[in-house]
Amino acid sequence: MPENEETAQVEQETPEAEAAPEAEQKPTDPWADPDAARKEIEKLRREAAKYRTKAGELEPLAKKAKELEDAQKSEQERLSEQLTAAQDRIKAVQQRAVRAEVRALAAAEFADPDDAHAFLDLDGFVGDDGEIDTDGIRTGLAELLKRKPHLAKPADASPRAPRADRTQGSSGNGNRSTSEPGAVFDAFMKGALARGR
Repeated sequence: MPENEETAQVEQETPEAEAAPEAEQKPTDPWADPDAARKEIEKLRREAAKYRTKAGELEPLAKKAKELEDAQKSEQERLSEQLTAAQDRIKAVQQRAVRAEVRALAAAEFADPDDAHAFLDLDGFVGDDGEIDTDGIRTGLAELLKRKPHLAKPADASPRAPRADRTQGSSGNGNRSTSEPGAVFDAFMKGALARGR
């Protein structure tokens, strides 16, 4: 029987607990009254229609703003690419100018002036203003010759007269044999002259 008493208590508590929230919902819940709910729904529908109309009017403007933003972005990207390409061309021209200056200054002291720019850092000879530092190039070439003296011109740079090579020519071969074409022709001419022809 104790089970029946507990069941009775649970049944008694449940209706009271359900009754209390209904009483609380009536004054605070606008959806509990059908007329009030209909009015609220109509009000929300009018607001939604107003916002849909505004959104419809603003949509073309948003689309144009997006197109302008994309056009400006692509224009900026295009200009950025052009700037990068121009900077690369300027750097290449500066490098060629520095190489030419190094070759010109190295021609007096180096056996091969092209060796000079191979061993130097050419970027260090261009100033922030784009000017070539010729004094720096001279200093760099002098230091390079101290480190690698084999790149310098030889001390005696005067042109040498060619020496005769005794192993070449007829004198180097000794006597001619009769089977050589020159000797055969010589014998033929001598014989023809002796016969009178």
